[in-house]
Amino acid sequence: MNMFVAKLSDLYSQSFAQLKRLDFIVPLLLRLYLAPIFIVAGLTKLQFGADVGFFAQFAPDPNIVAWFGNPDWGLGLPMPSVLAFLAAWSEFLGGWLLLFGLGTRIISIPLAFTMLIAATTAHWDNGWFAIAPSDPDTSSARVLDWAGIPGAQESLENSEAVGSRLSKMRSILRENGNTDWLFEKGSIVVLNNGIEFAATYFIMCLALLFYGAGRFVSVDYWLRMNSRRKTPAGVPQVVAA
Repeated sequence: MNMFVAKLSDLYSQSFAQLKRLDFIVPLLLRLYLAPIFIVAGLTKLQFGADVGFFAQFAPDPNIVAWFGNPDWGLGLPMPSVLAFLAAWSEFLGGWLLLFGLGTRIISIPLAFTMLIAATTAHWDNGWFAIAPSDPDTSSARVLDWAGIPGAQESLENSEAVGSRLSKMRSILRENGNTDWLFEKGSIVVLNNGIEFAATYFIMCLALLFYGAGRFVSVDYWLRMNSRRKTPAGVPQVVAA
């Protein structure tokens, strides 16, 4: 029995030792997933392509600045011009840096902070879900309700209300519209605009902060390897993941 357990343990260790050779795939996929999201998010906050002066194109869009600062229909943040500028360029440049894996740990900090601010200002009052579940039986809030988490039951009741409204929308569209064309690209949903996406991107940025860009397919990795080759023998090396 002990021999069997030992062999099983060796097999387990060897299998995961082989799997470790592929560990670069995870940070690569995280970077490839996040890069276009941040690039486009930053681009939409800037005035590239607008009919403005050259230097004005590097400033955030005035509408974005107004939304950042207005307390009635916007976020009501202080120094909206500064914060909009920092958010726009952190996302735009940060997305490109993630794409190439350059300065990944460093740029993950402002990107994570931007997502934290977005979650706690623009999305917090809308709850968790980005798209409202329309069936309480398949909502992840069901598990939270089992655990007695406050607000879960309210979320399930909201799902019932969403499902009822979606059913009514579909009925109206079937009676008055060309549903083959209307639903050709996908079904209709109720946008809840909760913190789900911002929180998810925040967690992904934290993973890149702690684990880095990964081996082989990042500029960070090759810069680190080049630095190691140039380090004289006997000099301690600073290892950065």
